[in-house]
Amino acid sequence: MPLMPPAIRSATLDDVPMILIIEQQAASAAHWPAEEYERLVKTGVVLVAEQAGQFRGFVCAKAVVGEWEIENVVVATEFLCQGIANQLMQALIEQAEKRAASRILLEVRESNLPARRLYEKYAFREVGRRRKYYRNPVEDAVLYARRSRI
Repeated sequence: MPLMPPAIRSATLDDVPMILIIEQQAASAAHWPAEEYERLVKTGVVLVAEQAGQFRGFVCAKAVVGEWEIENVVVATEFLCQGIANQLMQALIEQAEKRAASRILLEVRESNLPARRLYEKYAFREVGRRRKYYRNPVEDAVLYARRSRI
């Protein structure tokens, strides 16, 4: 029998240690100290995916005056390619629309093609670039935006 899809819920401060563990597994993720995630849990939007009692991934965003900026979308290595990032993105977009966000912004490494395909699937469009934005390796950031349906 197939597993039920993961449950998506708002993160609590108790989730920060697991968020850090999963974030460290993902080379392409933004790496922040616990205090930054704690701040996002308190003032931003952090959603986590859980399935069969296991933490599967998370998405976090800042919401400022009607614009949301996605900071990180990370799925635990052992659960990649199972649709979890899709479900997290869908839940985040739904929340943004419920809260009347005018648009959602993000930036991604140029070489991160799986992430770029995911964002484009959800109607994010390339709106610019930041040359040599990333280090280790040096790489451009591709800027994406998605207008809300509201």
